[in-house]
Amino acid sequence: MEKLNAGPTPIQELNSILLSENKVRFFLKRDDQLFDPAAPDFNGNKWRKMKYNLFAAREQGKDTLLTFGGAYSNHIAATAAAAKLFGFKSIGIIRGEQPAKLNPTLKRVLEQGMQLEFITRSAYREKNDPVFIQNLHKKYGDFYLLPEGGSNNLALKGCAEIVREIEIDFQEKLPDFICCGCGTGGTFAGIVTGIDERTQAIGFSALKGNFHTAEVENLLERYDGKRYKNWEINNDYHFGGFAKHKPALIDFINQFKTDFDIQLEPLYTGKMLFGIYDLIQKGFFPEGSTILAVHTGGLQGITGFNERFGGIINAST
Repeated sequence: MEKLNAGPTPIQELNSILLSENKVRFFLKRDDQLFDPAAPDFNGNKWRKMKYNLFAAREQGKDTLLTFGGAYSNHIAATAAAAKLFGFKSIGIIRGEQPAKLNPTLKRVLEQGMQLEFITRSAYREKNDPVFIQNLHKKYGDFYLLPEGGSNNLALKGCAEIVREIEIDFQEKLPDFICCGCGTGGTFAGIVTGIDERTQAIGFSALKGNFHTAEVENLLERYDGKRYKNWEINNDYHFGGFAKHKPALIDFINQFKTDFDIQLEPLYTGKMLFGIYDLIQKGFFPEGSTILAVHTGGLQGITGFNERFGGIINAST
């Protein structure tokens, strides 16, 4: 478990004509490099969110982790990898009927020992209901429950550490803007608590709809009851909704890899960085601004994405 106290991830400054023309500095915090070689799918923000949950599971004497997710879920992949790495059993409750052919994510989690149960989408919507959870306990016995996406109070605690690492790297200061992609909102909410209103935070929603602000507010309320300011959710770069994409996004991801030799994925970090670059071009960030974005990892999903859409993301090394 001591592996969970890994050191800070590097921060890389990127340079381009766009950045210099708009007189802003841009940094990328490479949480995609936060992983153990023995369990590469347990990485990035999933490492941050699960860190204190894994400590809690061990302290409570639990030997099984149970969680929820979709068939391509980074969180499902990370839970299976973390469980194997630290000697837990794992159970994944998967949204939707079992497919005739398992995708690369599901094949990998089975190889890592995760037990899968596929449930209907209507049943999946009951995942937070106490009676539903009680029935899972009756079926699977005692387990440590990780919510969908891993977003709970302990997840926020882990993600708040991102800000302290940034602060140390910036010599006890913070950049003018800290940006993060949003799925369940836990990583971003943790960052908001770490900033504690000392700079501006922008979350880029990967999902269609305007519900993310309320979800982040709920996470913050449950965490410490404080009403934080200096943060916002941008809903303009979801490209049609979760896991949706358009050619412009794919072109951006592939060009980014060519320009900086940094792999992006199309669900979270790719959409966020597309949004940041578009906002820079539109003059959203004042001249002289320093902008930092968190690369949250999740690269395991590229294999399944390319299998579905014909290898459109350049993932060659």
